[in-house]
Amino acid sequence: MDSLVIYIMMESILALLVVLVNILVCVTVYLHKELRSITNYLIACLAMADLGVGALGIPFSVVLSLGKTLCFYSCLFMACFPLVTAQFSMLLLLVIAINMHLKIRHSARYAAIVNKRKVIALVFLCWVVSVIAGFTPLMGWNQMKTYTERNITTTSIKQPLERSIIGKNLPYGGFLSKVYYNNRRNMSYSEIHRGHLGQCSFEATVSPEYLVYFHFLVCTLLPLLIMLGLYVDLFRIVQSYYAAQGMPTAKRSEVQTARSLFLMLGLFCLLWVPLNVNNMLWLFCSTCSQPLWVSQLTVFLSHLNSLTNPLLYAMRKKNFGAALRLVFVRYILCIPRCKRCCPDTKVYPKV
Repeated sequence: MDSLVIYIMMESILALLVVLVNILVCVTVYLHKELRSITNYLIACLAMADLGVGALGIPFSVVLSLGKTLCFYSCLFMACFPLVTAQFSMLLLLVIAINMHLKIRHSARYAAIVNKRKVIALVFLCWVVSVIAGFTPLMGWNQMKTYTERNITTTSIKQPLERSIIGKNLPYGGFLSKVYYNNRRNMSYSEIHRGHLGQCSFEATVSPEYLVYFHFLVCTLLPLLIMLGLYVDLFRIVQSYYAAQGMPTAKRSEVQTARSLFLMLGLFCLLWVPLNVNNMLWLFCSTCSQPLWVSQLTVFLSHLNSLTNPLLYAMRKKNFGAALRLVFVRYILCIPRCKRCCPDTKVYPKV
């Protein structure tokens, strides 16, 4: 069987599972008031980002793998959307790490420092930053010239090379690069549109310099190093607290939550490292050739992270997992009560 067919089948199954599981997480937090802590609100926001991956990101990746002839901006938007969700997940994991650090290190003043209004503002800020960082190629840092180069050689139309979709009607609409225009007074819309057509793929639209220098080094590696520093300091505090006077029960629950979140961070890194390594090979070793299935596997692993996040948290937190099973049995399987699957699920302590 062709690797493309296998890839599409695996991505389709994964997309369905990602959508169902992350909807289940959001519904669980909504239905169970006992689970509405700040940490679980952030987990629900992370589930919403993963839901976007399953509903749009994976279908867009499948379309990109087909190599269809599309307008440059349509292709570029589909290539950039997964970058937005990945950036939001990374920033949200950073917010979660800061929240847990404050909760354990400054437990006495935590309620005064952190509240729902501040958390909502931070989540909104994460979305804004993610949209700007992920859609940066739409502002000019892209491969418009390469994408349309083949089309230029096969047509007599002199089409404009507009790097930035924002700059179509502005003389300097590109945020990161100048927008170049040709005189198009005597050109029809179909002629201009024909100049933007090309074979759609991720490599044909997104610049490798953007992926490595900006998306990976600045937007991914820097927050990752900050999170590692926060968790190292957090576990150092916990270790000294244990050695001094032992750990209270409430603190133990928070430490367990911190460990679960740290495992989520580690899994995020593990599943995204192959794709980032592939991007660096693409930039620094342009002559290196690799099988198509390797690139498809790296993309699939990055999408798999959207399924593992809620499952890992549910497995590590018994009360959250019990509530998740209860919602699944009662509302998906339509079984009013199942003591074997969901024992003692009337009361859930806050996480």
